[in-house]
Amino acid sequence: MAVQPIRPFTDPVLRTVAEAVTDFDRELRVLVKSLQATMRAGAGRAGLAAPQIGVPLRVVVYDLDGKAGHLVNPRLELSERRIVADEACLSAPGRWWPLERSYMVTARGRDMFGKPVTVRALGMLARVLQHEADHLDGTLFVDRLPAEERERFLSSIP
Repeated sequence: MAVQPIRPFTDPVLRTVAEAVTDFDRELRVLVKSLQATMRAGAGRAGLAAPQIGVPLRVVVYDLDGKAGHLVNPRLELSERRIVADEACLSAPGRWWPLERSYMVTARGRDMFGKPVTVRALGMLARVLQHEADHLDGTLFVDRLPAEERERFLSSIP
């Protein structure tokens, strides 16, 4: 599958709420494979959402610590336990920022064939799933930063 360019942080598609997938067809399977190829094309990439390659559909892929997969139309259940860790975004490369997220997540969705999938994750994989799910809602991780930190982050973007 072809590696796709990742949309920059300022691209309006990243602020668009992605549409639910209704057709589990060949086109969806091609999208999932393109997302996987694009995610794996660079070092340190752990997750990617379809809007990041300009496709406004609710699809994410992940690959971290031996757990790799994809979710179509994911819904997340978040734990109350929270943890602060550095987070980055492929749409704003080279910028890591401390951000509080839930430590554990149960993600439910479908695979590319329409079969139900449940992923239980903690730590960094839970963070990746939350980050990618945010992209599906037009939310960037900078939106979750306190106001002062958000200003510092935005001022670091050329």
